[in-house]
This record gives sequence, structure tokens and C-alpha cells, in this order.
Amino acid sequence: MLGTMAAAPPPNFSWVEPRKLAGLGMPRMTAHYQFLLTNGIKHLITLSERKPPYQDTCPQLTMHHIRIHDFCAPTFDQINRFLSIVEEANSKGEGVAVHCLHGFGRTGTMLACYLVKSRKLSGIDAINEIRRIRHGSIETREQEQMVVQFYQQNKC
Repeated sequence: MLGTMAAAPPPNFSWVEPRKLAGLGMPRMTAHYQFLLTNGIKHLITLSERKPPYQDTCPQLTMHHIRIHDFCAPTFDQINRFLSIVEEANSKGEGVAVHCLHGFGRTGTMLACYLVKSRKLSGIDAINEIRRIRHGSIETREQEQMVVQFYQQNKC
């Protein structure tokens, strides 16, 4: 039975850490938000310049906006803000989803930084793992370099 609360997976959706962190392309329908909620995701982090359409239709979803220009790499401050949102949500048993426009460059970069921090992977290993899970991720040399620099700054 499909009612008004039908759920449909958003474009390019995949878990990086099941029930904890997922990446996706920009949600464009109310059903996409419903899918996130149904799967335990309570926080949506937008990395694109503009916020996704219909985001106000799901008040149960906490929205976060970290604005990064397309094909650019995040700053250390932006990465740390992203990681603290994920950490805080996960500590309460709440899942997080992150997206940019298509879910490749900016999203992949943040997800790779998450793996550096959570799994203690090297920058290169984190990039390769995200690309294995999410084909086409991390699109520019600048984004690759930021993951490696983030690893170098955090290894100890």
C-alpha cells in the first residue's frame, strides 16, 4: 500500500557505515526524505551551495548546511564540523546522510575523511575505499589532496 508517506531511495544512495553514515545525490522528492527517515537517518548534511527542494516537508529530519563550491575541496574547519555532526548524531543512535549535487566530489571527499578518522585509514586507502563503495567519488586533484592532508594532520 503506497500512501502519502511513500519512500523512495534518493539518487546515488549508499551506506558507508550501515545505520550511521550514508552518501547520496541531492534529494529532490518528499519520498526521498521519507526513505532517509525510514532508514534511521535523522540528520541531512547539504554540501552544495543551495539547499535541496522540499527540505521543509520533513521536520523530523535535522538539516545542516556546509556550503562548498562545486569541484572544490572542503576546508579543515568544514571537515571537522562535518565529523562532529556525525559523531554527535551517532552517539545518540541517529544516522546521518550527506549530499552535494550528485554525491560524488564534495560528498566523497567528506566520506573519505570520515574513514580516515573512524577507521584510521590512510588518505589513499580512504579514497580507494570510498571509490569502491561509491564509483566516481572524489572528482578533483584538490579533493584528493585534502583527504591526504587531513590524514597527515590527524595521524598520531
